[in-house]
Amino acid sequence: MLTRVTELRTLIRTTRTRLADGRALAYYDDREPYVSGMATRALHDSRDLPAGQAQPTMRRDVLTGEWVIFAPHRMDRTHLPTAAQCPLCPSRPGALTEIPADDYDVVVFDNQYPSMIATAGPVPAWLDGDPLWPQCPAVGRCEVICFTSAHNTSFAELTPHRVATVIEAWVDRTRALSAMTQVRQVFCFENRGAEIGVTLHHPHGQIYAYPFVPPRTERLVAQAAAHRDRTGRDLFADMLTAELRAGLRVVYQGTSWTAYVPAAARWPVELHLLPHRAVPDLASLDSAERSELATLYPAMLQRLDKFFADQGDPGPVPYVAGWHQAPIGPGRDLVRLHLQLFSVRRAAGKLKYLAGSESGVGVWLNDTTPERIARRLRSLT
Repeated sequence: MLTRVTELRTLIRTTRTRLADGRALAYYDDREPYVSGMATRALHDSRDLPAGQAQPTMRRDVLTGEWVIFAPHRMDRTHLPTAAQCPLCPSRPGALTEIPADDYDVVVFDNQYPSMIATAGPVPAWLDGDPLWPQCPAVGRCEVICFTSAHNTSFAELTPHRVATVIEAWVDRTRALSAMTQVRQVFCFENRGAEIGVTLHHPHGQIYAYPFVPPRTERLVAQAAAHRDRTGRDLFADMLTAELRAGLRVVYQGTSWTAYVPAAARWPVELHLLPHRAVPDLASLDSAERSELATLYPAMLQRLDKFFADQGDPGPVPYVAGWHQAPIGPGRDLVRLHLQLFSVRRAAGKLKYLAGSESGVGVWLNDTTPERIARRLRSLT
């Protein structure tokens, strides 16, 4: 399949194949000789891999109504290998990896250690036979997206041309996963840094397709619905208007996007990206919005990496970057696509720990203010 990103004049060729154990893999090529079709990525995965045996389940918490996923096989997943042993680097003689090719641009494949799977065997409807504790198979999808074949780099260092390819991969997978009957929300995210809990340092992210609406989105839908009932207006539109009117927390205002620190930021460094147009997901962005995002997003990550430089800590800054997309089904018209980017670092050499108040009862305490965070981010160019 060939996709054109008009503003960046980028051509992307998608080639789909299978790994040795049957997991799906797709190459998103933006360089020759692959993008023109002069060559293909039809490479055979010659590893001897057993068929996946994972059978994750999920149980509903009777006290909160939230689903909790159990995937004990993930205890055996690869943990902080050396660069020479990285499973996300291209394959080479004597070192066969998750990617059979000897080079790649962007690649997406099914996680070898998933917390949700496309098909699963049955489990009893109730834990211990008691209807107090419903349980079921964790049916969904967990995919890995590698942003580049270069091991010692970061998303912030990608060119807009490459970021455009990543965006197209997100779009493609969001569209495909959203069409699955059991999926209720698709979440594209990146964890960076050992402080976040990363187990592989190669620049990569993940794409989760949940069979339920996650708790944060449930609360967001409820808030947006209450706002519409009370005012007749869109919560995201009013929030954007208010942030632009105040201006204190706005970091960047573009043609299609605004970057701002939310008024009730929970983290010592937090930034949101919101499209000006009401779109539910990445697949709904037009070419102009995708093109601006391809330049804006890495620029915001570059600012983040400089955040603690005046404290003698030039980075890299650990972060979580998550694309919150509208749920599939009820509430979809109430939620606008937005990125939440935050770091657990609160100062050079110091982390923000979720202690008693945050972890115990969910009341957040922030050691700074959104206005100070925004002022610092604006100063970094």
